Amino acid sequence: MILEKTIEKASKLLKKKSIRSYELDAEVILSNIMGVSREYLITNAKRKISKEIIKKYDNAINRRLSQEPVAYIIGKKEFWSQDFFVSKSTLIPRPETELMLYRVINIFKNKKINILDIGTGSGCLLLSILKELNTSRGTGIDISKEAICVANINAKKLNLFNRVKFKIFDIDKFNLDKYDLILSNPPYIALRDIKNLSKDILHYEPLLALKGGNDGLDLIKKVIYKSSTLLKKNGLLVVEIGNNQYIKVSNLLRQNDFKEVSKECDFNNNVRCIITTKK
Repeated sequence: MILEKTIEKASKLLKKKSIRSYELDAEVILSNIMGVSREYLITNAKRKISKEIIKKYDNAINRRLSQEPVAYIIGKKEFWSQDFFVSKSTLIPRPETELMLYRVINIFKNKKINILDIGTGSGCLLLSILKELNTSRGTGIDISKEAICVANINAKKLNLFNRVKFKIFDIDKFNLDKYDLILSNPPYIALRDIKNLSKDILHYEPLLALKGGNDGLDLIKKVIYKSSTLLKKNGLLVVEIGNNQYIKVSNLLRQNDFKEVSKECDFNNNVRCIITTKK
């Protein structure tokens, strides 16, 4: 079968399943299997594909038809212009999480700092910052052994293994060192809202990295309390939060002597990230 017909067939199947990004997904999956760019698929539309590639592609499309996210099917997700390895042990990096990076990198540009990433997952946040701040060092902690394995793979891929350490730790028991910057994208989905998540998230992404307790703030509270003792004077705490959590989290930060430096909003004008400093 030729390329364009193969993509067309897969797109139609995905569209029937009400997958909005049907054409994009069909192209991304095939380009990954073939080891070529999406542009190559367009400029070589009449090229014939081998039976071996067709078989792999059919298997991958069937996984997508079952709502499995593309990132897990191809084993990677772009974040901050780098491809990060992901597995079902880690959340898929999302564009809104990049919001916290712009301001932070600007603040610490050309400085040598010590960074802690709480709930590091794939390591995408910490590693992206270290890629920009090339004299800085960092530590990423997570309670998931599998997530730490993924983060270590990404550190090696990005040649940052000599400037970063990833450790299996519960934040309650972590007391190592002092930091200029603490950042966290903790679980912040309230338990009552878990059932409302889309099927691709609910059935495939690790719920441990999503569940934030009854009000969604359990882990955010822990991050704030622990940062009180781990942050250096004038250091920054940067936390990603969920929709409609700004007022509650802002109050928690004030109660723990943190002063807001700025907040970052997503494209729907929801506050998604709060940047604070210890008073």
